[in-house]
Amino acid sequence: MSVKKGGKKIGQVVKRFPDGSYLEYDQGSFDGWCVYLTKSNGDRRPPRDADYFDQLKQLAKKYGTGQVYGDYVRVYDMTGKEVEAPVLAKISQIAESYKDDTLEVDIIFSILYMAMISEEKKKNTKLGKRIKRLGVHSLLNENQSVSSAANFMRNMKWKEIAALCEERGF
Repeated sequence: MSVKKGGKKIGQVVKRFPDGSYLEYDQGSFDGWCVYLTKSNGDRRPPRDADYFDQLKQLAKKYGTGQVYGDYVRVYDMTGKEVEAPVLAKISQIAESYKDDTLEVDIIFSILYMAMISEEKKKNTKLGKRIKRLGVHSLLNENQSVSSAANFMRNMKWKEIAALCEERGF
């Protein structure tokens, strides 16, 4: 279900999950590409980097950093400027390898996918989806704390962030 505001669709469901929760884009504080997670109990809010970074950290402890980061990179490599149904389906397939955590991984990787698309859609972006990859890379491969990985780029110029990305090969 979607609502039109000023000729633009807002609140359009992008992906539904087996537990009744779903993801959508809606108006945020910067643009109309803010990702919202509505849980099965009706609680609706935009997920924060620190929220899903903490979940990624826990998953890496359980399944190994290599698997979690490698699967994230698979999603990263499939991410363009538009949501694609085959990519959403592939994310669900990737999540199946996480046994009891399938739903959680499906939701986290889908949030990251949609967030990276949002970054790609930002007007005059110089970094695009690389900004999310730097955060995930720092969290998992450089063992930064959740708070540090979620916040260390604040107030940095895009050229500084781009240099950090390039040093890491992306």
